[in-house]
Amino acid sequence: MAKANRQGAFHNGQYRNLLQEYGYSELDIDARILECWQQLFGDSPDTRIYYEADDNMGYMLDTGNLDVRTEGMSYGMMMAVQMDRQDIFDRLWRWTMAYMFIEQGPNAGYFAWSCQPDGTRNSDGPAPDGEEFFALALLFASHRWGDRAEAPFNYSKRARRLLHACIHKGENNDGFPMWNPTNKLIKFIPNCEFTDPSYHLPHFYALFALWSDPKDQSFWMEAALASRQYLVASCHPATGLAPEYAYYDGTPNNERGFGHFYSDSYRVAANLGVDSLWFGTEPPLADIAERILTFFSDKNPADYRRYSIAGEPFEEQALHPVGLIATNAAAALAASDSEHARQAVELFWQTPLRTGERRYYDNCLYLLSLLALSGRYRIWHPQRG
Repeated sequence: MAKANRQGAFHNGQYRNLLQEYGYSELDIDARILECWQQLFGDSPDTRIYYEADDNMGYMLDTGNLDVRTEGMSYGMMMAVQMDRQDIFDRLWRWTMAYMFIEQGPNAGYFAWSCQPDGTRNSDGPAPDGEEFFALALLFASHRWGDRAEAPFNYSKRARRLLHACIHKGENNDGFPMWNPTNKLIKFIPNCEFTDPSYHLPHFYALFALWSDPKDQSFWMEAALASRQYLVASCHPATGLAPEYAYYDGTPNNERGFGHFYSDSYRVAANLGVDSLWFGTEPPLADIAERILTFFSDKNPADYRRYSIAGEPFEEQALHPVGLIATNAAAALAASDSEHARQAVELFWQTPLRTGERRYYDNCLYLLSLLALSGRYRIWHPQRG
């Protein structure tokens, strides 16, 4: 059993730099972070995923599908606030509000999950993983840089309005909430009753419980507890692997072929790592991280596959192997110091960013994992004074 880390930065103000603990120098770590940021947000044609647009906007391009997703936009905003780049943050937020924000209909108050790079919507429906990242990125922006009077840069007001919609939609027959009001679990999409384990971010919800509307704070505390329990239920007891889609009892939902360990599932490992970095890790979650690291310890990244959650490989190769390497490394934050943890971090350090058309998802997970492993993925509290 993994030794639980019962302290986290929220409690003691100390952000673990696991890369430094494992022998990498501060100079090398800082250089890697800056290089990674520049490769994603600069002009490198082989690695960039951020593009500027007219009217002082910018967007994150899904280079494999040639669209812009709330997933990527919200990831980009979180990266920007962690890197203290308000200029990039505001460009992304302008684009998001201009093209993705839904003002009418049952999804009013949410964001359209996919648009073309010119802003034309591919869908009028939302994906809750974008909304939860938008909300916390906006709260961090408010705390780090301060709210501005002009919309949409009244960051905290926008965040609270979004969080209110996420749990209160449907009370007036105006659509559907993103969290099930009874079991407090996040849904895959609002008008369904199943979930995606990789959407579960209890460390976000614990912060929403501090900074959301006062009447909603108890809901978010319950949601944090429910999601931590749900991760234990949905991750396989031997391998630690989670399915992409799952029912509320944690069993895989394979009705559309998404009941196995594949691209979405990779994020569970990284989420465990950030939860540990911020709030410490209780033994059941630490054990999941240990099992994931153990499962992949003898796997060749060139032969990563789709797997059943019990670990049986399918013929289908992994679509995002670099992303899987990155998230497994982040899981080491939640695990005990072991050969498998060090092996995963070393593999990540030796792996460059992905190039080519499928680079978007891998490289998002890469930078977020790098920030976590270096202690640069931080909670930004309200400023005092």
